Amino acid sequence: MRPKQSKSIEIAASAFGGLAMTFLLTIIVLPIQGSAQMEEINKELLKRHLEKIVGERTAGLSDQHLEEVFLYVKETLAGLGYEIELDLFSFEGGRFENIIGRKKGGVSEERIIVGAHFDTVPGSPGADDNASGVAVMLELARMLADRKWNHTVEFIGFHMEEWNMIGSDAYAKKLRARNVQVRGMISLEMVGFTSDQPKSQKMPAGFGLFYPDVGNFIAIVGNVRSWKFLNRFKAKMKETEGLPVESLIIPFNGIFLYATRWSDHSPFWDQGYPALLITDTSFYRNPHYHGPSDTIDTLDLDFMQSVTRGVAKALVALDEV
Repeated sequence: MRPKQSKSIEIAASAFGGLAMTFLLTIIVLPIQGSAQMEEINKELLKRHLEKIVGERTAGLSDQHLEEVFLYVKETLAGLGYEIELDLFSFEGGRFENIIGRKKGGVSEERIIVGAHFDTVPGSPGADDNASGVAVMLELARMLADRKWNHTVEFIGFHMEEWNMIGSDAYAKKLRARNVQVRGMISLEMVGFTSDQPKSQKMPAGFGLFYPDVGNFIAIVGNVRSWKFLNRFKAKMKETEGLPVESLIIPFNGIFLYATRWSDHSPFWDQGYPALLITDTSFYRNPHYHGPSDTIDTLDLDFMQSVTRGVAKALVALDEV
């Protein structure tokens, strides 16, 4: 397509002069540039999201705040102009809902999914796990709200992740049953904790030789089916200045390193969809994991800002036809 555009401009210039070239540049180049534009990230909005979300969010134990967070995610996505779907599923006699904010693609109904779970384990305010992921998801939705998407995009707040990914499992199975095509799924899981101290980063046995021992990087985990997706996503994220990015491709959908399955990407792996986990590596780095000390003051907002910027770049690239 580029050679055709260049040839058209050259012919127009020779035939009609500089005015015609200016006109053609306006109608050809500007729409292409506009489709890739996004709003700049707002660190204060990230902080505001965290302040609204942090606090125990466990079904049956903290239902009031859980409902407040549910409505906050729903209303934020709706206010940004996304079509809202409440995706109903059942678990142990209860009825629960995932929150989906959707914008349809102009070229394809193939889906790009960005998800983050909003529930917590009992007794934890869940700042890193996973208010950080929800905050980044909502900021991505804002930054990209005016984009003319080629593929259908969904920003999803998943429920009941802490009960073994019940909400995302239900949704992934529905998509497969309907034969919906997924271009790529991103799970934002604990993306706010860093440490610059030596030996602050732990790794599974045998992996320490291949990764830094300082916990200041963002990690991307994919299964073998997702390896091309991972490599392209990583390359775009690494364009973000000051954001170290590490990655892992795990065979057999992670069954031999089960910690790589502990987020909402794994049900999509199981349904044959390309999916990635974006994470600060959870308990391999964060000593506050699943505890009462998982609070806002332990998070690195500058790091979250960089992660958001990197993921936004990668999502735009993923959407290009």
